[in-house]
Amino acid sequence: MSLSSPAPHSQHIPQSGSNPCIICTDPVDESVQATTSHAGSSLSHSNSSTAPPKPVTELPIIARPPISAASSSSHPMLTRAKAGIFKTRHPAHLSLVESSGLLSALLASTEPKGFKSAAKNPAWLNAMDEEIQALQSNHTWILVPRPTNTNIVGSKWVFRTKYLPDGFIERLKARLVTKGYTQVPGLDYTDTFSPVIKATTVRVVLSLAVTNKCPLRQFDVKNAFLNGHLTEHVYMEQPPGYIDPRFPNHVCQLKKALYGLKQAPRAWFQRFSSFLLQLGFYCSRADTSLFVFHKHSNIIYLLLYVDDIIITGNNPSLLENFTCKLNSEFATKDLGSLSYFLGLEATPTTDGLFISQLKYARDILTRAQSFIGALQYLTITQPDITHAVNSVSQFLHSPTDNHYLVAKRILRYVKGTLHFGLNIHPSIAPGALVAYSDADWAGCPDTRRSTSGYSINLGDNLVSWSAKKQPTVSRSSCESEYRALALTAAEIVWLTHLLRDLKHVELDYHFLRELVLAGKLCTQYVPSHFQVADIFTKSVSRPLFEFFRSKLHVHSNPTLSLRGGVEDHVKDPLP
Repeated sequence: MSLSSPAPHSQHIPQSGSNPCIICTDPVDESVQATTSHAGSSLSHSNSSTAPPKPVTELPIIARPPISAASSSSHPMLTRAKAGIFKTRHPAHLSLVESSGLLSALLASTEPKGFKSAAKNPAWLNAMDEEIQALQSNHTWILVPRPTNTNIVGSKWVFRTKYLPDGFIERLKARLVTKGYTQVPGLDYTDTFSPVIKATTVRVVLSLAVTNKCPLRQFDVKNAFLNGHLTEHVYMEQPPGYIDPRFPNHVCQLKKALYGLKQAPRAWFQRFSSFLLQLGFYCSRADTSLFVFHKHSNIIYLLLYVDDIIITGNNPSLLENFTCKLNSEFATKDLGSLSYFLGLEATPTTDGLFISQLKYARDILTRAQSFIGALQYLTITQPDITHAVNSVSQFLHSPTDNHYLVAKRILRYVKGTLHFGLNIHPSIAPGALVAYSDADWAGCPDTRRSTSGYSINLGDNLVSWSAKKQPTVSRSSCESEYRALALTAAEIVWLTHLLRDLKHVELDYHFLRELVLAGKLCTQYVPSHFQVADIFTKSVSRPLFEFFRSKLHVHSNPTLSLRGGVEDHVKDPLP
């Protein structure tokens, strides 16, 4: 790679006082009433070609007429309304947003449903202006006369409030999206699939980075989908509130992908992957969202999940060189060291890294419905609840009171282990894969199917696990154990392929029997009280559960013990 100067990092949006909510400093700013389109025409905050209306800054004083005796109630109680006494209506100014951090947070946390409601809040208005400016600078579309006999895709605004891991507001985000459900297959799009990184791959790379003491950096690509190139001819209606007054009947011919398009994720992934391939990276055959650069003894790993990126490597100067090239090609935001990625909170410890999902777990506790599906994502850092969650998930189509009680018990356990997560630390034997496999023969009382479970460690760090019901009934315990072992071996083979792409180990392709005969896979008998995979197949006693949980390296956050015990003041939503 040739060294190039880095692009300047994006500035942080200033906040109002100590409140992390982003607030526009001028609620009625003339600069937000007109912007310049790509075609050179002015745009306005209006759905028509007339003069743009100013945002509402004052609520009118409504004088209510006195109620007549005929329409009044016959009840003897005398009220102020009957006596013709009305309180003075004080106008509420949106300019209070500037001086009141609490009011600004309340207004920002209420996500509007459309442009009309968003235009009343200057903070959301500023967010829409930033989105339009980004679209124009990226040359996303050109205005053309409305074609005949052609599908025109609609557009709308979507508003989201972005939160920090501690629950505070980070920024307001307005996104112009297309109504993808109006696209015609074969005409507006063909292929739509786009891969994302697997959770197991993330844990493997984190384990290798901690073991080799490599830095972990995190980046976010701004308006990622806008970088994808379209090969189809797609026409879209002009954005609501930003219709060109000189060409109100024109439509936007999209040159770049836009959020909401069926093919937008695929177009962005192809654009990003082609850029990395030009720099000498290659995609992992085990996980196509993992990109590896390997030259001599220098290695860079890049994990991609849509627009979120994790980068690590063993050469700091090479990493800096690559980040400069990345910033020059895409508008990225350097988030520094890895701290919060896809809901996973990463905390550096004295001997490694601690990953947990504290905020996500608290969000689950406040949900009245759909929390079972949300618990599946929580198992990324809490494998100890995998079997319990999978067991309850089998009855989501027709749950009973007993299933709801079991689900509440899982939530109580989650509430008591909010600060628990996976502890990743350097391994003595970083290249060794150690797996535990177990099966609960005919354990399901309804179908008599067996449950397979396994846990796989890379060195001393847990990277993969599973609790899965077998598809058919096993006639013997030996048959169920063999099926569980085959499932474990298949995962081991996949991990060896992944590690081979990471240039960490070199193993050949084999199946279960061939792996044993070739000496590449060694099976040993493990007693039940030491079988860690037993926690994924059945319910166990509390002492055994806590023993297995410690063997899985699921512990409380070690950084909390440095400042004493942390008491959780969140009110228990369960009865």
